[in-house]
Amino acid sequence: MKPTINIPIRGFGRFSVLFICLFICQSAVTAQDSTVKVEVIVERPKPKPVKNTFPGVWIIDNQTVMVSRKGTFELDIMHRFGTVEKGYDDFWGLFAPSNIRLGASYAPINHLNIGIGITKSNKLWDASIKYGIVTQTPGKYPLSITYYGNIAYDSRKDPDKSLFKYQTQRILTFNQLIFARKVNDKLSLQAAISLSHQNSVNGYFTKNDSTGQEVFKEMGFDHLAFSLSGRYKLSDVTSVIFNYDQPITRHNTHNPNPNLSLGFEFNTSNHSFQFFLGNYSLLNPQRNNLYNANSPFDYTASDGSKGAGGKFVIGFNITRLWNW
Repeated sequence: MKPTINIPIRGFGRFSVLFICLFICQSAVTAQDSTVKVEVIVERPKPKPVKNTFPGVWIIDNQTVMVSRKGTFELDIMHRFGTVEKGYDDFWGLFAPSNIRLGASYAPINHLNIGIGITKSNKLWDASIKYGIVTQTPGKYPLSITYYGNIAYDSRKDPDKSLFKYQTQRILTFNQLIFARKVNDKLSLQAAISLSHQNSVNGYFTKNDSTGQEVFKEMGFDHLAFSLSGRYKLSDVTSVIFNYDQPITRHNTHNPNPNLSLGFEFNTSNHSFQFFLGNYSLLNPQRNNLYNANSPFDYTASDGSKGAGGKFVIGFNITRLWNW
């Protein structure tokens, strides 16, 4: 039987393979009493998951597909000024009443992030969970897919129960699937579908005096929405970012407005600063999707009244990461 030599080649160029073949052939000529069969096996490197689709976990008012690696602690400061519509009277909203959120999160294992935060408006406490389901990998997965969930509790004092009849009415929840793709080294895009739920809706049912049946009156408990976000790198540390959020569910009244945001992002290895103009001001995803009263466009409300667009707010996000 002729001996066979299997040579795995990892990362060698054409000239390296040719050199090995010539060397073995020369050895075969020298040793005339034996015949050697040469079989060259070239092993290709395995594809690796794409990195840095987005540099941080936030893109303006939405979560990105990114989940911090194991052992990462994150601190967030989010700020929204008043609307710019009054111009110089309140210095384009900078001197108007503002909203602030302070948040922190931690990644106990890879692909999983848990967080907590509090928002000035309604003294809203929130807890969140984020899990990376799939990471974009060339030749294997064309997209990254992440799940994000949030539960919030309205902690305002209500001694006479004028706000909430039951404690469960203070709770709002949010579930979202995020799909993202790093198109190239400069451009990243993501789309998401979300379901917001509110446990309390004033006047949700009303009784028909003639039939005694309950009739749907105002907002529903559940609300579907779609969002599209993107980032384009201008340099290694500076990017242009945008969000567009579109309500899908139509309610009988109190329909929320869409959100259009545009701004800049500045990054270092452990810091991210975003400065932008947008319509969302409530700093909680389910409240933004359910109750946004600011619109980028002129609109007609469900009761027939006309609404003016152009109600933007100036905002910024600061994120700091620590890795252990």
